[in-house]
Amino acid sequence: MTAWLARSGFPDVSKHTVDRVMRAEGMNGLVRGRKTTTTITAKNGKRAGDLLNREFTAPRSNHTWVTDFTYVPTWSGFVYVAFAIDLFSRAIVGWQASTVKDTAFVESCLRMALWQRDQTDRKVETGMIHHSDAGSQYTSIRFTETVALEGLVASIGSVGDAYDNAAAETVMGLFKNEAIRNGSPFRTGALKGLADVEEVTFDWVSWYNNDRLHSFLGDVPPEEFEANYYAGKTGPSADEAANKTAA
Repeated sequence: MTAWLARSGFPDVSKHTVDRVMRAEGMNGLVRGRKTTTTITAKNGKRAGDLLNREFTAPRSNHTWVTDFTYVPTWSGFVYVAFAIDLFSRAIVGWQASTVKDTAFVESCLRMALWQRDQTDRKVETGMIHHSDAGSQYTSIRFTETVALEGLVASIGSVGDAYDNAAAETVMGLFKNEAIRNGSPFRTGALKGLADVEEVTFDWVSWYNNDRLHSFLGDVPPEEFEANYYAGKTGPSADEAANKTAA
């Protein structure tokens, strides 16, 4: 909140003043809820190795994407939402919602992300790393072939360890906490089915990419961070970002 106020022309407001005013107005930060597992580990076949080893930084845009999906309870049953995230800018470059968590679902998320990058003249080059967990959707023959045909390099975390895909897990948590939970400003009422989840997700992703301040990026939104990069303004190096995260 203090970072947002500083960007909005109020640089001298202390965190203690912000805390006092928020308490007086009955406002408080959101607390992440309990995690529910949606990953079903593949039982057979070979899978790609982990190329990240929990180093969730990237030296440039479109160097490494991480991906995962989560569930949203609705009146008509679960809706699943997948995201693809660029590690350099933390931008959500693609997403997909579905009532079925199959390979076609996560494949559509990847294809949407690649299409979106093409449309914004931020084309993905051959050799980009695509990192996921060891769920059956991502280790299937069909998805493995899709990744290869798109010229990407697959990277998959170890079985049963969420920390191997922690950057994507963080975005899943933010989505559930900021967009889906009761009282979210992105909701206009009950989530009755797929269409409601798609509307909420669309609005939240737009806000996340264009307005949400990210401390990892120096308190700027992902789109601004990327625009500066493509305009020739150098962003933090992988080492600087790693040190900032550790601090």
